Amino acid sequence: MPELILALDVLSRSEALSVAEAAAPHLDAIKIGYPLVLAAGLDIAGPLSEFGIPLIADFKVADIPNTNRLIAEQVFAAGFSAIICQGFCGSDSVAACVETADDAGGECYVVTEMSHPGALEFLSGKNAELLAQMAVDAGAHGIIAPATRPERVQALRTIIGDKKILSPGVGAQGGDPAVIAPLIDGMIVGRAIYTAADPAEAARAYAAFRR
Repeated sequence: MPELILALDVLSRSEALSVAEAAAPHLDAIKIGYPLVLAAGLDIAGPLSEFGIPLIADFKVADIPNTNRLIAEQVFAAGFSAIICQGFCGSDSVAACVETADDAGGECYVVTEMSHPGALEFLSGKNAELLAQMAVDAGAHGIIAPATRPERVQALRTIIGDKKILSPGVGAQGGDPAVIAPLIDGMIVGRAIYTAADPAEAARAYAAFRR
């Protein structure tokens, strides 16, 4: 059953720390993206790491290899355990993130298919399958695949084997945790936890799907 990953897309340091502290006993990782980092700075990783939970940098890094490497170096120097990059920039760009993650003792995950409806226009089907194979060939630690489309997760699993699948889209986007949990390694939940009246209780409820 999957680990529970909180997508902490709040817009202030105080709210981030408050939600993280409440939910921490039920979490396996916290995923931080641009909304929080742009609002609070990359150094928000410091106080969040004090909860003893691995941090994932969800920057969906998508640039030339050298720029990807520079971004990844900053991420791991700040204390993150993993980074997420886009695959569509090509194998050399992905390899730069993977190699930097390996050097830091961290992990790199490649986006193959996203969870929102617009992803069906380009990041799905054969394109997603090609990206999944590229992630395997590049030595990535896993992929990002949508909880909103379990059948696609199953299709991508046949390509990546025992590499990890982290799956966003549970909760506010409509992904069913009971359906997706047996198929993945990490269940990503954001708004359903951090906007809840009681984030600790919401996190506890989703954590139950780890059993």
